[in-house]
Amino acid sequence: MLFVRIRLSLQDIGANIRSRNAAVTTFYDFVSATLRSFYDRRIATPPILDCDRYFPEHVDFTGNWQKIRDECVQLMRDMGAIPHFHDVMPEQRPLSEYGKKYWRLLVLRAYGVDHPGNQAKCPFTASLFKRNKSIQSVAISFLEGKKHIPIHRGPFRGVLRYHLGLVIPRNADGSSTNRLRIDGVLHDLNEGHGLLWDDTYLHEAWNDSESVRAVLLIDVVRPDMPRLLTVVNNLIIFSVRVWIALKYPKSWRLPANFFRRF
Repeated sequence: MLFVRIRLSLQDIGANIRSRNAAVTTFYDFVSATLRSFYDRRIATPPILDCDRYFPEHVDFTGNWQKIRDECVQLMRDMGAIPHFHDVMPEQRPLSEYGKKYWRLLVLRAYGVDHPGNQAKCPFTASLFKRNKSIQSVAISFLEGKKHIPIHRGPFRGVLRYHLGLVIPRNADGSSTNRLRIDGVLHDLNEGHGLLWDDTYLHEAWNDSESVRAVLLIDVVRPDMPRLLTVVNNLIIFSVRVWIALKYPKSWRLPANFFRRF
């Protein structure tokens, strides 16, 4: 009888967790759609953007991609120590667990808030963005072999996503095993090659190889926005920064003189 009660209690706990996760995902989707609608009425740029115009600092990363890759390969020796994406963002569980293949993410910076512990694992990579205030988020993304990230959209058009291939397995004929479809157009991923794009467009990704794929993800503030959007952008980023720092005070660190600058 005791074991039956324990089993029922565990089932209730599991049901409550699933219900809470579903509610978080629903709220996240609502906020994302509202934000996109606000920005979409005021911004008209294509899915793929010119790196030199919108993120000229990309040369610091493409020019040093092999050193970044070396740090990434060291991390890959202990994949179990790298969090699943849904451990970082619970609302992303449907994407993270899709197909029962993992999507892991080592976040070095999130909306301008640094993670000193993770940056210590990639000191050279961290040195490339330490003093760059336009770089809001930096992470290394790992996809298990045969992982497919289904079609989805990012929430926030106030930043642009830069994608740099680090470890991309190849087919026997030398072609890439990894693809990214953005707004219906396929893009092959290759080591040392970067792509700047707007992740609020529908997109999906495939790792068709048997081994792990790794890329560097960088979010940069969208330049050349109307004044109203710039103000809104700053408020959103400020709010997210404070929320991260308050929720995870032991792991994350706000920039020096942060409140003095606002």
